[in-house]
Amino acid sequence: MAIRSDEITSIIRNEIKGFDAGADVSGVGTIVEVGDGIAQIYGLSGALAQELLDFGNGIMGMAFNLEEETVGALILGDYTSLSEGDQVRTTGRIVEVPVGDALIGRVVNPLGEPIDGKGPIETDKTRPVERIAPGVIVRQPVDTPLQTGIKAIDSMIPIGRGQRELIIGDRQTGKTAIAIDTIINQKGQDVICIYVAIGQKQSTVAQVVAQLEELGAMEHTIVVFAGASDPAPLQYLAPYAGVAMGEEFLDNGRDALCVYDDLSKHAWAYRQVSLLMRRPPAARPSRATSSTRTPGCSSVRRG
Repeated sequence: MAIRSDEITSIIRNEIKGFDAGADVSGVGTIVEVGDGIAQIYGLSGALAQELLDFGNGIMGMAFNLEEETVGALILGDYTSLSEGDQVRTTGRIVEVPVGDALIGRVVNPLGEPIDGKGPIETDKTRPVERIAPGVIVRQPVDTPLQTGIKAIDSMIPIGRGQRELIIGDRQTGKTAIAIDTIINQKGQDVICIYVAIGQKQSTVAQVVAQLEELGAMEHTIVVFAGASDPAPLQYLAPYAGVAMGEEFLDNGRDALCVYDDLSKHAWAYRQVSLLMRRPPAARPSRATSSTRTPGCSSVRRG
């Protein structure tokens, strides 16, 4: 039986009408240099500052330097599998982390991905890791105390919700112990705690999490962990991710306590990233604290 040409034409027209490829708008660049957790990418002329970049194979990055010919990117993962000539795509999204009550009781990395083996985090809320801080005029005065649970400190050093406090001391003098005791003491106080561990050993953080679980403190705590073996870009990103999670509770009328342990490691990570990117290597303070000494605490007060 012969097939008529008009039938073929009709079939093709119907196929064309039903075809929906969808628009995939993304910039594509090529890696020209990679190593030590950073990459130079050619061809991403439309990339945004701090935009999330897709290196493929589940490896993400952040546009850090926007130069005339290339984009300097921080690789937020294992960079050893990347090589010159690989393609990189823009995502159109600024680096962001998941936020909300679903993170309470979990241990996550600076990208908000769970690393505690308890399954995925069920939340559709995200926040950019960098945003403009509220001005001094719109901030509430510090008038509500935050008790550490240590009588000597609470009686001599007034600490309020909305205040930043720096803990300075020599090695093995109990700086982290003060911060952990403060987190434990917030049980029943309607304060969400975010413990950001930067550049520490995994075993050390595991012991802290086990202590918090034993005393029931993980019920109001989020742990953000960037270990000593993680690339410097992840350590650099950790305190920004932690404070973004805390600001979600702030904007919902709740109080949050952010503990950064420790910010000396953050300063080292930023110095390393800056030198690799040929930036001035001065230590850049986290937007949540005014110092890069070890460790730091800041309580985010509801407005």
